[in-house]
Order: sequence, then C-alpha cells, then structure tokens
Amino acid sequence: MESSHEEIFGKAYDLKLIRRLWRFIIPYKRLFWLAMLLLPLLQLFGLAQPYLMKVAIDRYIATSDIWGLQGVALLLLLAVAGEAVTSYIHYYLTMLVAQRSLADLRVAIFSHVQKLPMSYFDRNPVGRLVTRMTTDVDVLQEMFAAGAMTVISDFVMLGWIVVIMFYLHVKLALVSLALIPPMFLAINFFRGKARRTYRLIRERIARINAYLGEAISGMAVIQLFVREEKSYREFDELNAAHREANQLSNLYEAALYSMVEAAGSVSVALLLWYGGGEVLHAVIGIGTLVAFKEYIHRFFVPLRDFSQKYTVMQSAMSSAERIFHLLDTPVAISSPAKPVVPKPFSGEVRFDDVWFSYKEGEPVLKGVSFRIEPGERVAVVGATGSGKTTTIKLLSRFYDIQRGSIKVSGADVRDWDLQALRRHIGVVLQDVFLFSGDVRTNLRLGDEDISMERIEQAVRYANVERFIDRLAGGLAAQVRERGSNFSTGQRQLLSLARVLVFQPEILVLDEATSSVDTETELLIQDALEKVMKGRTCLVIAHRLSTIRNADRIIVFHHGEIREVGSHAELMQKQGIYYRLYQLQYQSEERKLGGLIGETKTQD
Repeated sequence: MESSHEEIFGKAYDLKLIRRLWRFIIPYKRLFWLAMLLLPLLQLFGLAQPYLMKVAIDRYIATSDIWGLQGVALLLLLAVAGEAVTSYIHYYLTMLVAQRSLADLRVAIFSHVQKLPMSYFDRNPVGRLVTRMTTDVDVLQEMFAAGAMTVISDFVMLGWIVVIMFYLHVKLALVSLALIPPMFLAINFFRGKARRTYRLIRERIARINAYLGEAISGMAVIQLFVREEKSYREFDELNAAHREANQLSNLYEAALYSMVEAAGSVSVALLLWYGGGEVLHAVIGIGTLVAFKEYIHRFFVPLRDFSQKYTVMQSAMSSAERIFHLLDTPVAISSPAKPVVPKPFSGEVRFDDVWFSYKEGEPVLKGVSFRIEPGERVAVVGATGSGKTTTIKLLSRFYDIQRGSIKVSGADVRDWDLQALRRHIGVVLQDVFLFSGDVRTNLRLGDEDISMERIEQAVRYANVERFIDRLAGGLAAQVRERGSNFSTGQRQLLSLARVLVFQPEILVLDEATSSVDTETELLIQDALEKVMKGRTCLVIAHRLSTIRNADRIIVFHHGEIREVGSHAELMQKQGIYYRLYQLQYQSEERKLGGLIGETKTQD
C-alpha cells in the first residue's frame, strides 16, 4: 500500500514539476508546438514503410510486376527521405526550445539567488548552489536531447502499430505480441526500483561539488597543514558513495534494457515459428511476414528507448525538484510594498534596543542602542565575538533584527527601498573581494553610467594611482580570480577607491588597515581621512591605535554596549576599553622588541 501511494505521489509530483517547467517553455510555445505537430508526420512516414514493403512483395514481386514495383519503391524512398527530414527538423526545433528555455531558467535561478538573504548562504555551501545552476540544468537539457518529452507520442505510435498488425492478421498479431503484458509488468517493477536511485545520485553529486568548492578554495590551508591525505580519503568516500548510487541505477537500467531486447528477440522467434507455418500453408503472403517483422522491430524500439528516456526523465525530475526547491526559497529580505527613500538624506544612523541572533536562543546583540549624528565618526570596538561586525550586516540589512529598530535618515531600514538603502551605505570589508576582469570593471562594478573622470578622481583620492600606473595596462590591467595577483594592501586600497566611485553618504569600515605593512598602512590611513571627510562613519576597529581620532568610541562586550566616550575619556575610566588597549599595546611592544632583538642578532 505504501509503495502504491509513493508511486501515485511520484506521478502527481512529476506532473507538477512538468507544469512548472512549461512556464519557461511558454515564451517559445510556437516553436514547441511546431515540433510536436511534426511528430504525427514523422510517425506516418515510419509506419508506412513496412506496409509498402508488404505491398511490394505480395502484390508486385509475387506477380513480377516491374512497373508496380518501381512505383512502390519510389513511395518507399519518399517515406524514408520524409522520415529523415522530419526527424531532423523535429530534433532541431526541440533543442532550440530547450536551449532558450533552459537559458531563461538559469537566469531565473541566478536572479533569485542574488535576492536571498545572507542567512541562506550561511547554511548552503557554494558547491551546492553551483550544482543547481549547472549540473541540474544540464540534466534537464539531456531530457530534451533524449526525446523524453515525446514519450506520450511514442505510446501513440505503439497503439497504431498494434492496430495495423491486427488489421493485417489477428492471430499473427496475438502471437507476436504475446509477451507484451508480462513485459509491461516487469517494466513497471524496474521503474519503481530505479526511481529511488535518481534523487540519491543528485544528492551525492551535490555533496561532491560542495566539498570540491570548499577544498579548492582552501587548498593553501590543506597544504600548509599537510592535510592532503585526509582530504583525499574524505573525497574518496564521497566519490565512492556517488559511484555506488550510479552502479545501482546502472543495474536497473541494464536489467530493463536487456529484458526489452530479450522480449523483442523472442517475439521475432514466435513470429517466424507461427508466421512461417502460415506462409507455408499459403494463409498469408511472405510480404505480410516481412511487414510484421518490421512492425515488431518498430514496436520494441520505443520500448527499448523508454528505459533510457525514463532514466533521463526521472533524473531530470529529481533535478527539477531541487531547482524549484531553490526557486521556492522565500526572499526573506526585500523592499516593502510601499518603500520609502527619505529626502533630503541626512546620514543619521540610530540603533534602538536592537536584539539579534543568528541562531534562536543565542542572541548576538542584546538591547543595543546608539546614535550616530550626520557627519560624525564613531568607532565600535570589543573582543572577538562581541557583535561588532554584526552591526554592519544589520545596518545594510543583510539580516533582519528580531526586536527593536535600526533607522537611517529617520526611516526604519525595513521600510527603505533595499537598493536605495545600500546605495547610500559604502562598506569596506577587511576581506576585500575582487572579481575577475580588469581594474576599471572592479571599480565601477559594471555601471557604465560612471564616468572615467569619476574613476580617475577616486583612484587619486584613494592613493591607488601609484601602483596602478606600474601595472601593465593601468586601469585595463587584468584582475585574476578574487584578486589573487594583488597584495592585501592593494586590494584594500582598491576597495576604498570603489567606495569613492559610488560616493555613499554613510561609510562603514571593517578595520581596513589590518594585515598590511607600515607603508601601505600610512597610504590607507591617508586615503581614509579623505574618504571619511564629511561622511557619517562607522568604524569597526580591531587595532585600537587606528581610532584615537574618532568622535566617539562604543565598546561592545558580549553583545551589549558597556562603555561610550572618546579615547581619552575611556582611558581615564580604566574599564574594558582601557584593558583592551593595554593588552594590545603590550602585545605590539613585545612584537617590536622581538623584531629589534632579531635585527641585533643578525648584525
């Protein structure tokens, strides 16, 4: 009973997925229906050939009628040519529809992924998402290429073959098709067994892609910690699991294919045994026997192909299920129905009793409240995990808070037009991301409305001009994946220039001077002074020496604001900020002392 229910559910679910796929075919429905209208013509050309052979043998060869034979031969030639031409046009149109509709599907997936909140990417590895847009869509293309969409048409042709065979000779048709009922039961049995393996295959290839994406990105760490052997074993286990799922699928496919082949051979043997006797007794002509043999061959070809088409169809349905599951992921963070864009923009930022947690029951921010006046420079400091960087993500509305409110220019960020909000906020992250392409493209991020004059001005202000002039091609110099051909400091300077190009009113910095040499730090500090001038600034500081000139410093501790004041005021209090500063100052002193000692030793 459970198996029956699962099968019924599977069929209904497949139909639901096909209806959803149909939405992407609708823009090209004329081409699609033209391809479908060619199928009856294609079948007519195919079904006419065995009958013409019967007529040629029984009516004209048997009576030595050369002229009649030539006429039938010409008709047979036309039928073969018609079948070839119609088949070519049908396949071309089908694949044209497939390529266009699946290209639209890829774009729809990518468009949806861009709208998903950061929490989704926290839970789902990159490899899994890449699988949806590449491997899973390619499987749908295989479905079109294998002719899986013509399964219904194939069954219609089987019906016509049965009708023609019974029309030619009832008893011979019954003998020839005697194995069909048990064969259909066996096909249904193997189909049910095979269905369960396809989803497993897709899940396991997604795991492989996810692992590869992570391992290749972290190859430097793997090599530094001599973890190659362990990574190899982990990948080998994932690969073996995928191989086993494929082997199980191959077992069912091979069983189904060989069963159809065997049934076809036995049916031909039964035809020759019974039909040969009928020919010898002059009950039927030899042409009828030849026609039956051809019709049996044409009957079993769709059944043999059905095993392959069903395999592809079920694999495609599994892929479609995963794709639509991604497309059904709700866009939790979006612009409201009636978004606001406050004018004039003041640049004020206010956090009022903000509570936020990434995981339920584990708050990262607990009742945080502070205000940044327009043009004010405020620094946020605290130990690792105190909630500093979370404020950046919440201000740009990468996540939505659970309680309280965050207001920018007097309006709650949840009421803002999302794109407009993010255009007003420029963020310079500690880990700078550069895209493959050239420097110019990375600075304006594809916005062709940004003039070269604006780019060049930003480059000068951000102190990028010096090292760009040394690059072959200048602004047209190529940037490798993730900016790997630039140093950390160069990437941070480019990030500052990019922010300047877009001219935001609010600037958020996540310690832009960390992990760089002294010379580059001075360049970045000079660029920061220029960039921050006249802007509302929120600076997330890890190196406390870089924020002495901030108007105010907010000290976070375990998700709460514990201290607020200038550098001098907080040092005088001798509280958390004082202790943090002392610890960091002593650490830097020890490093400096070590460097001096090392230099003396070398001397």
